[in-house]
Amino acid sequence: MSPTISEIKSLNVAIIGAGAAGLVSARELRREGHQVVMFERQAQLGGTWVYNPGVEADPLGSDPSRAIVHSSLYASLRTNLPREAMGFRAYPFVSTGQPHWDSRRFPGHQEVLLYLNDYATEFGLTELVRFETEVVYAGLVEDGKWKVRSRQENGVAVDVDEIFDALVVCNGHYTEPRTAEIPGIDAWPGKQMHCHNYRIPEPYRDLVRFRL
Repeated sequence: MSPTISEIKSLNVAIIGAGAAGLVSARELRREGHQVVMFERQAQLGGTWVYNPGVEADPLGSDPSRAIVHSSLYASLRTNLPREAMGFRAYPFVSTGQPHWDSRRFPGHQEVLLYLNDYATEFGLTELVRFETEVVYAGLVEDGKWKVRSRQENGVAVDVDEIFDALVVCNGHYTEPRTAEIPGIDAWPGKQMHCHNYRIPEPYRDLVRFRL
């Protein structure tokens, strides 16, 4: 027989990232009676679904000293999955018919962000998030616990160490671009960039095409 929630030891759990994975993890852990803290580097929840029109100075994203832009969304992006497959079981991703919602089955990224915010509001998850707080280190310590070092993005570089019983990493994998190694590509006269830094088509209109 499975233990009831009252019989499960309540743990202090740290979650890195307040995107889709972080939010659903927080809800399920709290439903099981655990204490949850979410660390979110950005000023709002949503993770990869927060659109940022800015791009990185290094178009290929290979310079480790560059200022990193988390988002990889481009302005006209729509989902490649129908909304029915993207929603959480406890809170279906359905079109409400409200003016600000996209009624298409493959909606734009703006509606996905609205959905995640509504999900967080419905289950009281926003209060668990420490916004503009970056985790700069996480590691195991004695008794199998986790030390989490965080830093607030307020211009004051003060690191705070805390101990948690468990750690859930939900920081995504779309921040660091992956580029193919193509022999001779440096001799190509055209512009090279990673799609991580693409936002709108206008800067590329009427560009000269190069042929190898």
